[in-house]
Amino acid sequence: MSGLTHTGAASGPCAPPVPVRELTAVSADGARLHVEVHGPEKAPAVVLAHGWTCSTAFWAAQIRDLAADHRVIAYDQRGHGRSPASALCGTEALADDLEAVLAATLAPGEKAVLVGHSMGGMALMATAGRARFKEHAAAALLCSTASSRLVAEAKVVPLGAGRLRTWLTGRILRSRAPLGPVTPVAMRVLKYGTMGAGSSPVMVEACARIVHACPRQVRYAWSRMLGLLDLDHRVGELTVPTAVVVGAEDRMTPPVHARALVAALPNCVGVTELPGLGHMTPVEAPELVTARMRELVAAYVHIKEGA
Repeated sequence: MSGLTHTGAASGPCAPPVPVRELTAVSADGARLHVEVHGPEKAPAVVLAHGWTCSTAFWAAQIRDLAADHRVIAYDQRGHGRSPASALCGTEALADDLEAVLAATLAPGEKAVLVGHSMGGMALMATAGRARFKEHAAAALLCSTASSRLVAEAKVVPLGAGRLRTWLTGRILRSRAPLGPVTPVAMRVLKYGTMGAGSSPVMVEACARIVHACPRQVRYAWSRMLGLLDLDHRVGELTVPTAVVVGAEDRMTPPVHARALVAALPNCVGVTELPGLGHMTPVEAPELVTARMRELVAAYVHIKEGA
């Protein structure tokens, strides 16, 4: 297991880059959020919200590429990475936290492209109707995410849809069992559940390191929110230009969710369904996901001369 840290790869394309600066954003309930800023201060901004059991390290490939000519803002969801755990774990907390990050990192009226993977995409949907989101969001990218029916639609259990699969999926999602060390067996399990068959060993191990670093209590607390997720009523509030990316073999948030989002979004500007890829699309297809971010910035973020 050499060459990796507890939050991902120590070297290579999956290694977390060193931020230009770090800060703490304080959410509405006092929760403290670890925030990183990468790239030139005056460059167009991209804000990255990671998913359940992940951290800023999940975005290593995107940060490494974008930071050459973008200001990339990444934060750890509460309880994840370097953000301390909190008693509150719900969609309103996700929204409060994203608002706090936007307030701490963007100037009044400054626009950015907001990107969310999985639970991070849910954070975008939960925040879409709020004033701070409307002030700062120029466009959005939803990667491998859903607005409801996570347990019923998930395919991590190899059974046909129905009560038994839903019950077993719920038990797995809400498991309190420790994940333990990153072993070959653990990596095979994680790859089956969250990544495509063609994912490289380096990608799988980097994702395993990130996921296994999430504290068991945090994983369980947020799993309860995911099991009850219902943001269908919020999707219509996401009125900025929004692109959607999903892996065709995603077992956690299968393409049925992406298609439902595309149908419900008021201003969908494209959907990309990636053959052979699973749930971890920013890691599995880093160049493509980064290219989508660049396209959204080029189309919708305009930097004033002399700013």
